Amino acid sequence: MLDRFGVARTLREIAALMQAEGANPFKVRAYERGARALEGMAEDLGLLVREGRLTSVPGIGTALASTISELFQTGRSPQLEKLRERLPPGVVELGQVLSLARIGVLHKALGIRGLEDLEAAARAGRIRGVKGFGEKTEQKILADIEGLRTRGTETLLHEATREGDALLGHLRAVPAIERAEIAGALRRRRETVDRLVAVVSGPSGSAALDHAERYPAAAAILERDEERVLLRLPDGLNVEVHAATAARFALSWHRLTGSEAHLAKLAMLATAQDLVFDERGVTKAGRRLAVKEEADLYRRLGLPFLPPEVREDAGEIEAALRGQLPERLVEVEDVQGLVHCHTHYSDGKNTVEEMARGADALGMKYITITDHSPTAHYAGGLTLDRLERQWEDIARAQEKVKARLLRGTESDILADGALDYPDAVLDRLDVIVASVHNRHKMDADQMTKRIVGAMRRPQFKIWGHALGRYVLTRPPFAVHMEKILDTIAESRAAVEINGDPHRLDMEPRWVREAKKRGIRFVVSTDAHSVNALRNVRWGVDMARRGWLAREDILNTRGVEEFREAVRP
Repeated sequence: MLDRFGVARTLREIAALMQAEGANPFKVRAYERGARALEGMAEDLGLLVREGRLTSVPGIGTALASTISELFQTGRSPQLEKLRERLPPGVVELGQVLSLARIGVLHKALGIRGLEDLEAAARAGRIRGVKGFGEKTEQKILADIEGLRTRGTETLLHEATREGDALLGHLRAVPAIERAEIAGALRRRRETVDRLVAVVSGPSGSAALDHAERYPAAAAILERDEERVLLRLPDGLNVEVHAATAARFALSWHRLTGSEAHLAKLAMLATAQDLVFDERGVTKAGRRLAVKEEADLYRRLGLPFLPPEVREDAGEIEAALRGQLPERLVEVEDVQGLVHCHTHYSDGKNTVEEMARGADALGMKYITITDHSPTAHYAGGLTLDRLERQWEDIARAQEKVKARLLRGTESDILADGALDYPDAVLDRLDVIVASVHNRHKMDADQMTKRIVGAMRRPQFKIWGHALGRYVLTRPPFAVHMEKILDTIAESRAAVEINGDPHRLDMEPRWVREAKKRGIRFVVSTDAHSVNALRNVRWGVDMARRGWLAREDILNTRGVEEFREAVRP
């Protein structure tokens, strides 16, 4: 009999072997989803199996439920056994650097069963002697293995967060680990993450790392020493787990959170005060100063506690020394209203009422219904008659929910800077989000003129997904950003921090520049479904990285104060 983590580990192995064999990607993902569902499940797996309720768990269908039941009851899977028979040993690990055909050749010729065997054979010069391989191939194999260690696949924040939560679930599941926390770029809430970094402590560092090494989602073990284990997930994200004693946990957690530039600046600050700051902590005249929590470390250096999101050496240390960092950054709980929400009237999935009930379920005080305007015909942009029908639908939905529904639009900013409805229509709305959706390849002068023109319009508007980027897939369009921000500071406008995890726009460095000018912000969801209303958390991450406090953000206000602030 296997526990839920053992079953999840087996499902992931099946998925990895199916992928190596070239199976349908949808089937592979179904096993991955099932494994993730088991790892995050609160209910007892045995009870679900006995009562035949596995399919009630999101992500587990009928076929997968049968496989899980069999694994739980017998500890065996005929499907896995057949896959192991058909494929050479170590195919999941070796598939990171070799094709399936080449794995088979090297296993038959040299008995290669994993990355450790492969690296040893390459360093000994034995691979070049195998037919079909040569010295250049051998050197490429070594370079590829080193590449696995030094850099993982860049992964979007929301996906890395999901993987980080699953990793913590595994690490915290045994007595061998008394404390486990995420560090690195994920803790700093960077838009992309190429490795998960975690710190663990327990009675035995070796036992803690042994458990980390058994992480079910790992496709390969890349390195292991006395203080660290480095794993790689099937999608290429690296996982780095460090062991620390309880007494040194805070120091290790801080150092592994980074960034390197932030740590280097702290070391310079310490030197100026006749202190030494390094991996051992803070010392004065050779005496180590006590550091129980991260806040103690900053206090020893004459600083307030600096939240992880600001630790980028973007001026945060200097600002803290001048007393110009907020004492408290905005938190998700501060947000009272959901802004920039689409319905089935344009390109959303849900009705107005369903979105409103979603806001109620999240405890929100209000929600703005901001579907696309006519020019966005590809997204079902609303003509005037459809906009008026939506207003009627909003009125009907309002009778059934507590959250206040506000009438709005996501109006296209046209090429000449105009907005996409007549002024008489815009003036009847509660809120306007003004966004660029086309002609992204205008040059910087043209695009700046376009946006400046829109921001100077008399109606109050929120500049939506400012530079049109999609993280990792579409760069921001070219503009003279300082000129636009200067215009917004003088106009009836605010800036959106877009919570769509694929956008996260505008980026934090420009948020800080906007804040310097006294510009106000909205943290939005850009939600196209009820589930996406939770996007607000990703927007808050970017707001915190931009050093924003609650008072900088308009939708942390109550409904009437918000309505008054954004009234067109």
